Amino acid sequence: MTVDPAPLVDPRTYVDGVPYHLLATLRAAGPVAWVEEPPLLGLSGGPGFWLVLRHAEVTDVLKQPRLFSSWLGATQIRDPATPEDLGYVRRMMLNMDPPEHGRLRRPVARSFTPRAVGALEASIRATAAALVERTLGDADEGTFDFARDLAADLPLLTLADVLGMPEPDRWLLYDWSNRVIGFQDPDHAGSAAFDPRAGTAAAREALRHRPAPDADGRMPDPRTRAGMADLYAYAHLLAESKRRSPGPDVMSILLAQQGEDRLSVDEFENMFWLFAVAGNETIRNGLPGAMIALLEHPAEMARLRRDPDLFDTAVDELLRWWTPVMVFRRTATTDTAVAGVPVRAGDKVVVSFASANRDERVFADPDRLDLARHPNPHLVFGHGPHFCLGAHLARCQLRALFEALLANTASITYAGPPAYLRSNFQRGVKRLPIHWRRR
Repeated sequence: MTVDPAPLVDPRTYVDGVPYHLLATLRAAGPVAWVEEPPLLGLSGGPGFWLVLRHAEVTDVLKQPRLFSSWLGATQIRDPATPEDLGYVRRMMLNMDPPEHGRLRRPVARSFTPRAVGALEASIRATAAALVERTLGDADEGTFDFARDLAADLPLLTLADVLGMPEPDRWLLYDWSNRVIGFQDPDHAGSAAFDPRAGTAAAREALRHRPAPDADGRMPDPRTRAGMADLYAYAHLLAESKRRSPGPDVMSILLAQQGEDRLSVDEFENMFWLFAVAGNETIRNGLPGAMIALLEHPAEMARLRRDPDLFDTAVDELLRWWTPVMVFRRTATTDTAVAGVPVRAGDKVVVSFASANRDERVFADPDRLDLARHPNPHLVFGHGPHFCLGAHLARCQLRALFEALLANTASITYAGPPAYLRSNFQRGVKRLPIHWRRR
């Protein structure tokens, strides 16, 4: 029987959760499946793409940038609207191939090594503990929205520190991320307007450039420069400040590059976009995703409470089980094949992290959360030259927040159903009401 993969491309599918049964059925049938791209949600149709489902083939695609390019068509499934839009986003490190990719990656990579993150660890733990105490307050029990009231703030504070942004401006990052990641979900895209009274003068100036929603409440395409004009305005204002008073932060490092390593204006703007959005969103959704994983597996949550040393393996298992970024796109540079399936030059090749991280060939009983799972070669942070710079930082934040939360509570349960993002790209959580009781 032929299985129709069409639901996988429709963002509305994911409001009810990831269709893991469909992915498993397709994965059993073969390592690659062809998926059509019909017009959806106001977007025109596309040529279709090859969806790579199994762990081995996903890693093979990701480690061969000469065959499967990030630059040719960028890394989102849907093509940018115009050639000009494609040309602009090609100046982002995420959408570059070696050696250009390495030229932008090398200067900032040292800010994200295990040693560098280790230097931040005490601060991250202290921040996580303070956020948990603030959220729980003096009550013996209560309810709150884990996604908004707790999980959002730690990545924002950490990222603002890494970027060298003033702390009062951190909720700009939240607004920008909601607009980018929520582009397929208008309810989410317009849900985080920044209060100018809470930010710096630079934030207030940047907000003057914030695009307005259309008559239907839809924000402009955030893959275009015009769609994120306030982000780019803020980037340049922050750059002016860093030139006057540089520090050890990523922005200062980027601006200090000289000669062949000096960034063009487009490269600088795209690099700020990448850190401000991608640097925030994966862990921001990974945190409530990890909470859902534990809520769905109460015996594992109890196990983690009894044995905090289990965090050494639990962090990666929580990330694997949730998998915040579900897919990434490459484009074939020449006629080739994936697992024997012919692929033509110019074809879209989309790797499914959501499927690969549940591949039975690699993970025993893959739908089950096993906090002691080892080895755990998940692909949450990608593979190959584009392996996520922030992997160590993300792990550190997840561990710090859950250590603090579990240490201060005796029980955590659902206080209502979670609300999931309408997106076929990011496995997002818009709301996660939980009930807690003090230890």
